[in-house]
Amino acid sequence: MEATITPVISARKREIVKQYFAELDKHIEQLKKGEVEHMFEIRDFAELLHVHPVHLSNTIKQVTGKSTCDFYEERLVEIAKELLLTTSMSISQIATQLTYDPSNFTKFFKRFTGTTPKKFREAFFTV
Repeated sequence: MEATITPVISARKREIVKQYFAELDKHIEQLKKGEVEHMFEIRDFAELLHVHPVHLSNTIKQVTGKSTCDFYEERLVEIAKELLLTTSMSISQIATQLTYDPSNFTKFFKRFTGTTPKKFREAFFTV
């Protein structure tokens, strides 16, 4: 019977994860407010943290068990839902604010929620 060896997570790796989440939250807040023109990519976060993009991705995965993209997409869906339910912005305006083409935004939203942004909004307001 083989013993499972759990890798020790260094303080530096934990710090990288903490910094990634701080920068991710800041960027998501800027997207929500319409203060940025393009969505960050992993290389943008890595540059902010002064690490290589592959190192950032590997560290996030090792420490959390999820990828950097998983966290990014989860937060984008949360913000999209919030904007759909708390603003009178059109779905197209929300898509643009989150730096998506409207049709791609609908596909993205449906992939994570199982419904379109329009149906999500309608379901909330008809209850």
